[in-house]
Amino acid sequence: MLQEILDKLRKPLPIECKLGFENTAVIGGLDAYMQSNLRRALDGIATGEVPPSAEFRLQRLDHIWNQYATADLTLRQQMIDSSEKLLAGLSADNREEMAHSVSHRAANGYQDLLPPTAEPEPELPTDEATTNKPQNPKPQSNCSLETELTYLKGVGPKRAEALKKLGLSTVYDLLYYFPARYEDRRTVKPIAQLEIGAKESLCATVLFPPQTRLMGGRMGGRPLTKVRVGDSTGRADLQWWNQAFREKQFKPGMQLFIYGKINEFNGVVQIDSPDFEIMGDTEDTLQVGRIVPVYPMTEGLFQTALRRAVATSLEKCGDFVQEMLPESILEQQQLRPLTWSLRQIHFPDDWASKEAARTRLVFEELFLLQIALAQKKVASNIQEIGVRHVVEDERIKQFLGLLPFKLTGAQRRVMNEIRKDLRSARPMNRLLHGDVGSGKTIVAAYALWSAYITGHQGALLAPTEILAEQHFSVLTRLFQPMGLEVALLEGSLSSKQKRRIQADLNEGRTSIVVGTHALIQEGVEFNKLSVCVVDEQHRFGVMQRAALQKKGFGGIRPDVLVMTATPIPRTMALTVYGDLDVSVLDELPPGRQPIKTVAIKPTQRPRAYKFVLDEVKKGRQAYVICPLVEESEKLAQLKAATALAERLRAEELRDLRVGLLHGQMGVLERDQEMELFRAGMLDVLVSTTVIEVGVDVPNATVMLIEDAERFGLSQLHQLRGRVGRGEHKSTCVLLSDPKTDEGRARLSVMTKTQNGFEIAEHDLQLRGPGEFYGTRQSGLPDFRLANIIRDVDMIQRAREAAFELIERDPYLEAEENQPLKEALMRFWGEKLSLVQVS
Repeated sequence: MLQEILDKLRKPLPIECKLGFENTAVIGGLDAYMQSNLRRALDGIATGEVPPSAEFRLQRLDHIWNQYATADLTLRQQMIDSSEKLLAGLSADNREEMAHSVSHRAANGYQDLLPPTAEPEPELPTDEATTNKPQNPKPQSNCSLETELTYLKGVGPKRAEALKKLGLSTVYDLLYYFPARYEDRRTVKPIAQLEIGAKESLCATVLFPPQTRLMGGRMGGRPLTKVRVGDSTGRADLQWWNQAFREKQFKPGMQLFIYGKINEFNGVVQIDSPDFEIMGDTEDTLQVGRIVPVYPMTEGLFQTALRRAVATSLEKCGDFVQEMLPESILEQQQLRPLTWSLRQIHFPDDWASKEAARTRLVFEELFLLQIALAQKKVASNIQEIGVRHVVEDERIKQFLGLLPFKLTGAQRRVMNEIRKDLRSARPMNRLLHGDVGSGKTIVAAYALWSAYITGHQGALLAPTEILAEQHFSVLTRLFQPMGLEVALLEGSLSSKQKRRIQADLNEGRTSIVVGTHALIQEGVEFNKLSVCVVDEQHRFGVMQRAALQKKGFGGIRPDVLVMTATPIPRTMALTVYGDLDVSVLDELPPGRQPIKTVAIKPTQRPRAYKFVLDEVKKGRQAYVICPLVEESEKLAQLKAATALAERLRAEELRDLRVGLLHGQMGVLERDQEMELFRAGMLDVLVSTTVIEVGVDVPNATVMLIEDAERFGLSQLHQLRGRVGRGEHKSTCVLLSDPKTDEGRARLSVMTKTQNGFEIAEHDLQLRGPGEFYGTRQSGLPDFRLANIIRDVDMIQRAREAAFELIERDPYLEAEENQPLKEALMRFWGEKLSLVQVS
């Protein structure tokens, strides 16, 4: 039966590829056809017609085709590739199983008629075997890792719905839902020794039937349920608000383990909403008398219920989780087995066991990440074919001779690194990061010029129109003496202008184009795109960067240079960008002045604007940044910026020429305002954060930021980088009255250092890995346990081990690596296809 279904599943896939992944290979939709056949195969497992070993791959296929109709064309192509590989694996496994069955029957044609023989008594494993070799016995119950939580004993439909809010649907999900913290409840005290105000464990007996009564007064008639318990040293009341069902849980004479915060009222010990366990219900307590896990929660769940569900999952299916790490890795890294680690991470015997379990599971997460990054890097070296941009030394000397300034040593070093990449047949995949004003644009210009000089096209993608226009202006001034014209494509252009630029790109008349998201629209087709530069790339999602790369000609992937002015901490470089070659501009151009940064209270605002007036009298200019408003509240941002400009014109800066810049302006109006400021016809520019990157006015020497505590560290650093670009001393004034420790810490960092890499490390620590640097867009899976700040050394260990393994077995084809291959698919899910994107 299985082979018949596999043949049906495989047959329409090549047709779908030829039809452009439009979901039309089968009438009624290829996705519906695939899911129908996959359902048949999965149902066959229950009837014995399909071997249980096929279940995991069939489930993966079912998940893929459930998402196919809503996926874009790029992702659909990746889904087809994944499906073909999964089907090939299923066919191979099925042939092997059938061959084994035939040889078994040939050896004894009557074997199926005989009663089963007793298996020999297994020998007890040695300590070493138990510790280092994972044991994966086959399921002996109806529960499996894919069992929905509704059917897990003690859960039911209502709790299952609450668990689904936490992203937990199956037993496997629950086993990998790790505690947020732990409480040490191992010390059990008599009632007389309990400490008021502390959380304590005790053992006591129910003395009287529970009672519930409505409490009057300020308690608003709420019901309070009380249970009187006691031991040989004293008495205590357990009490719950609005939980009258507790009356049915207790009977006099019951012995309880109890844990909770100890209070006292009228000389009686009270414990509100304690955790408890009835002694004798189970051999092993979950709530008291041990180190107890505390999980992240949601409405409709209690810790006690969640602990029992996890414990049941471990009891029923804990031994079914397949060890994914090869034995050589376990031994090399001195890691404990997976089944042991899952038990100890949830219900540790002691703190040392908990840490050993965490170490193993953190390594596992980071190792799966680094394996995918290593595969990408190796695949790009082996498989992908790029364009070789070979430029003679003489032409490069001519290019450098036409530059209006002398390059820094760092710029020369990075250009040489890029030149080697461009000359190679392997596509460039390089990250360029450097501090504000370090000269990244000229490096990008060199890469784009190399495309032009070898007869190809180059594109620079920027996140905002202001930054795109700034790049366009710089590149135009740079390339005009070389006879090279640059085009600008952005969303605000008229349809006629867009069509003209698109036609020039398509027919090869335009060699270099700068643009925003408009560059990656479906209507934009290049003639010979071979170099892509993505600036401030963390502002783009993975799919957007993939769309630009896809526009390379003849199926050849362009050379890619991604740039950022936000310096990247080491931890991020090893994770988000772990597959890229990295270049660093760590040297500022000569003549750049250090920027003095001061933080003052709002009460000193008059002093700050007096300083602006004094600077303008010296012939300088200033920026004033409007307080940050939520990005979604664009109208509020516009009102705030307009109100600030009007106030300054009427009050503090009434004798100065004050301009206004914000994101809601039209392109012409915005360009006009910026040109007035650049030309010195405006003294002060009031702006929102649209000037955060790309704006270069050497005469501006003051950056005054209102309500600076509302901005993140990296944003403050970028804004500060708009000044200090000329020969005059510059100052950044932070007007702020932070109310939180985090806000005060940000201002302290800003006033103490101008080093962007130090600031980035502080920003990562303050904001955490989830928000820093757009990791949500990066294509990375969310970590369940690993912390890229705390576990940086583990990242390095996992990286070295992963790259070493992939060098030996790039496609994880070795038998011992098959569980790792399956775990990789489960860990990354649909994002595994996106890891191929820069």
